[in-house]
This record gives sequence, structure tokens and C-alpha cells, in this order.
Amino acid sequence: MLEVRGISSGYGTAQALWDISIEVEEQEIVTLVGPNGAGKSTFVNVVAGLTRSWEGSVTLDGKDLTRLPPAEVCQHGVAIVPEGRRLFADLTVTDNLDIGAYHREARAKRDETYERVCDIFPILAERHNQRAGNLSGGEQQMVAIGRALMARPKLLLLDEPSLGLAPVIVETIFDVIRQINETGTSVLIVEQNVVEALELAARAYVLEGGRIVRSGDATELLQDEDLQKAYFGM
Repeated sequence: MLEVRGISSGYGTAQALWDISIEVEEQEIVTLVGPNGAGKSTFVNVVAGLTRSWEGSVTLDGKDLTRLPPAEVCQHGVAIVPEGRRLFADLTVTDNLDIGAYHREARAKRDETYERVCDIFPILAERHNQRAGNLSGGEQQMVAIGRALMARPKLLLLDEPSLGLAPVIVETIFDVIRQINETGTSVLIVEQNVVEALELAARAYVLEGGRIVRSGDATELLQDEDLQKAYFGM
């Protein structure tokens, strides 16, 4: 499904990624974990078309997305839940969700998708007329995920979805991600919360200093002694 080959990228003259290759299969959850500043957000932004790649390619179902602008990447089936949520605070919950259904195919099925989002997040149906800026952090994250789902993506990108949330809310968000995946959407999740991410995913990649240093079965990586020392304080 998603094939990323030899991606290098950065900002100005500062390189952040070196020769990154990652795959996500249909209906699979893959996680990219690593310390703060490893280049995780840069990578997910390259996949979404928000940051230009210097070298390499990004393809989805055989379609080359490498040089496409973000709107066209979304039209081809990729939606991102950005770090920090980036909602329109003065707009209502419904208005924020509708922004996700901007391309033609999504607009045609807006009502159906909106109902699905409210089934996944019942609290959003209750809060539909409230300004997004007045919601709790967990509710705002639900709106951000719901907005991405309104685009009806084949691949959902999540950049640090647990950031700044209470543990009980994190558990809810990860349960929802699992539920979304079970309905057929592939997921690539970028996370600092290594344990939660590895427990959720089927496969994982470890990013350090802009380079992939480990990859494999998520359960096996979770049990790896070197990773336990580096990330789990064991």
C-alpha cells in the first residue's frame, strides 16, 4: 500500500532525514518511534506532502505522491492528524469536521461519514455547536481525528496523538485508533509514547538522528533489552 523509498529531507540547509524506507500494508498499523528531535514529524509531513523530500519517493497503491501538494495527497487517500491538533479554535466542532470533507469524493458522502465519526466519538455529537477552542484536550484530539476521517482516507497518519493528554484519555484514543483500523483504514502512527505505540502496532520502525536504526515485529521490539534500556528506563 504505502511504500516510502530512500527519503531524505530537511529544512533549508539543515538535513533531518537520511535515506528512510518504510512500508505500510493494507489494514495494518505501523508505528514510527524514537526520541524527541529524531525526525518523526518531518517524516510524516513528507508523506502528507507538507514537507518536500530532497530524495526518494512516496507511493500509495502504486501512485507516486512524492511531488504532489497536500490537497492532492489527501485526494489520493492520505489524511493526517497533525501534532498539536491545529484546530480552528473559533469554529464549531461541526465546522472543523466539515473542513476535512473538502475534496469532491468526501463531500459526496459527507453525511454518511459525519454519522460514522459521531458513532466513534459520541461526545462530538453532543458538542457539535461548541467552539473547538472551548473543548478539553482529549475532545480536541477527537475532533482532529474526526476531521481526518471526514476525508475518507485509505491511510491515516497520526503525529504524536497522545501528546499532552492524561493517561486515561490516551487509552481511549488508542482504542479508537484500533477500532478505525479494524474497519479497514491503514494507520501510520508517530509516537514518543513507545510502549503504547508498540502495543498497538503490528510492525515498528525506530528512528534516531534522522535514520532508521531498528525495524521489525512490534511485540519483539517491545521485548528487546536494548530498547527497554533506551526508552523504558529498565
